[in-house]
Amino acid sequence: MGPDASGQACKYHGHAKSCHACNNSSCFFRVPGPGSPVPALLMHCPFCQHEDTRVIDSRLADDGATVRRRRECPACGERFNTFETAELKMPAIIKSGERRQMFDEHKLRTSFERALQKRPVTGDAVDAAVHAVVSDLRKSGEREVPSRQVGELVMRELKKLDQVAYVRFASVYRRFEDVHAFREEIEKLERDLPALDEKQLSLLGGDKQGKPS
Repeated sequence: MGPDASGQACKYHGHAKSCHACNNSSCFFRVPGPGSPVPALLMHCPFCQHEDTRVIDSRLADDGATVRRRRECPACGERFNTFETAELKMPAIIKSGERRQMFDEHKLRTSFERALQKRPVTGDAVDAAVHAVVSDLRKSGEREVPSRQVGELVMRELKKLDQVAYVRFASVYRRFEDVHAFREEIEKLERDLPALDEKQLSLLGGDKQGKPS
């Protein structure tokens, strides 16, 4: 097909005007709907800084909330992922002393990663846990939420992922004042999850009932 009125055609497929058939977000003239063609922003290569990369695969993730695109640089051949998500306003976090902070997903992920350090949990499982907390906060519809609420959501997800990580996080988050309070939390966890592996819960060096050996 020939070029459009500007004298240019799709740099990938030669289509005139906007390249709707291209289905490639890197196509210079691809636009989401009818109308005059407009230049698209091009994703630079993070490895060699080449001014353009092409999409070689697109898939839905996070139950359709995210589009994951696999990109390749024609200059250096490196491949990488980009993620497209809806930008929705998250509630502010009320810290101690009534201080307000903007929600920070990076800090949330760091909390999970610290608790799960050296634990046998996959990156995909961590991603799913972070997404669950973010989704719950977003669905709350609140403009502000206390940090305590975020902590409880993190503990809920850690309990599903790994019981050792759960107790690690709880020991810091709930600031146990003595061994008795710590033991009570472990016993509560045992009651909630009676099928736990004993090895994961023997944090006090005792038997399953928490008695010293």
